[in-house]
Amino acid sequence: MTNRFTVEKLVVPVDFSDQSFAALDKALSIADKPEDIHVIHALEMLAAMEPGIVWAQIRDEERREQVLNALRQHLQDDKYIQIQLAVKFGDPGHCIADYAQEVSADLIIIPSHGYSGVKRLLLGSVAERVIRLAHCPVLVLKD
Repeated sequence: MTNRFTVEKLVVPVDFSDQSFAALDKALSIADKPEDIHVIHALEMLAAMEPGIVWAQIRDEERREQVLNALRQHLQDDKYIQIQLAVKFGDPGHCIADYAQEVSADLIIIPSHGYSGVKRLLLGSVAERVIRLAHCPVLVLKD
């Protein structure tokens, strides 16, 4: 029996948690080539009245570079060398779904942090938003 579900491009959102890096390792075990894996980190937009914005001390491009450098630091192992890195600005659920569509992803692999109750109400569920918004299948990994 042949597998009819082919995965050529994978998107893995990373929020620097252990679970998100475990999802990246799962993606490596699924992907044919590391360069088929796209890692995305979503940064919330800063409010227009944030002091750093008002005084022009914080710029999005600097924030993007800081996150890219932090990702490179975490992903120094040889197995991560050819992975594609991206940083987007906005709501994480929308950023992840939009980026997956932009790169024509076949699969999104996202961890579920398993929040419940008030914590889930306050923090929301990025995984749930991605499932609702994504144009491709979403694999949600639970601890």
